[in-house]
Amino acid sequence: MALIAGEHLDLQGGVSTKCGALAWPPSLIRLVISAKFSNCAILVERPAWHPEAYNEGLRNLVELNTHIAHAARERNSPRVVAVLTTRNEERFVAGCLENLFHQGVQVYICDNQSTDRTLEIAQRYRGAGLIGFESIPHNGWYCWEQLLRRKEELFQSLEADWLMHLDADEIHLPPTSYSSLVSAIAAADALGFNAIESSEFTFIPTREAPDHDNPDYQHTLRTYYPFRPFSPHCVRAYKKQDGPIEIAWSGGHRVRFEGPVRLSPERFRMKHYLFLSAEHAARKYGGRRFLSEEVDGRGWHGWRPRLRPEDIQLPDITQVRTTATDDDLDEANPWLAHWLARYAS
Repeated sequence: MALIAGEHLDLQGGVSTKCGALAWPPSLIRLVISAKFSNCAILVERPAWHPEAYNEGLRNLVELNTHIAHAARERNSPRVVAVLTTRNEERFVAGCLENLFHQGVQVYICDNQSTDRTLEIAQRYRGAGLIGFESIPHNGWYCWEQLLRRKEELFQSLEADWLMHLDADEIHLPPTSYSSLVSAIAAADALGFNAIESSEFTFIPTREAPDHDNPDYQHTLRTYYPFRPFSPHCVRAYKKQDGPIEIAWSGGHRVRFEGPVRLSPERFRMKHYLFLSAEHAARKYGGRRFLSEEVDGRGWHGWRPRLRPEDIQLPDITQVRTTATDDDLDEANPWLAHWLARYAS
């Protein structure tokens, strides 16, 4: 069902909202919301784009998010809150947030003292699904355990039915595009599961299309490989517990509770945009300083501390897979090591 500017939509819960489609910015063009509304879906097709419409589009998103959250509460959908860590993620943060908001997920940001426009961009979404953010001091080192411990504290204190742990260069999706994260989580919850794993699909550029470092990267970068070095690999959604939800012990890959972890057998999907060009990879990973206790003591971070940015080469398109749609993503025969690992000494 496509909406045109000025059309009203009844969300089947006594809520009607005006959707000014011409005001949406490009990254908000295709809006799909399905949150247990009797298969309700909203599609906003591509309108003409005008820069001055950006703020109006955000105001529309705030209004729409408010109405949908109200309707979801009336229909007993779970409240899902994602805790997102950021540091200098101005390229990724808007796309990550909008994907989550469109699927009914709210977000709390822990920013590790970004020096770029990350927080400026994120703050545009206050009231549109962003429920809070905080700054964690950066002492010159990438302190992953510290960030994970803070997430564990927030899992205890945030008001939510389910919680998610993710990074800004990830796009999290339900098992199929006919659902949403919230409705798929509700289905897993109804079956008695309290944790959900995601299959990782790592998107990287190729020699034939080497540069996707632009705001439209989700649409232009379609080459990937499935990545699953161990199992379970990316357990990223957890039902709220009376006791602690612990992820730091595993580097954020797995979870443990005081009671049993009942992992859903149906995996969700996670698109991981590892890097968008060779130059982007050098900027993203070349400047990080890793703690020896995490690298040597815990075996974390893999190839990243040893990456030689000057040696990075891109794969030929025949060495990776290509997808036209998210539902075509193929997790068979996953890679056991990332492409960039070959350029680490």
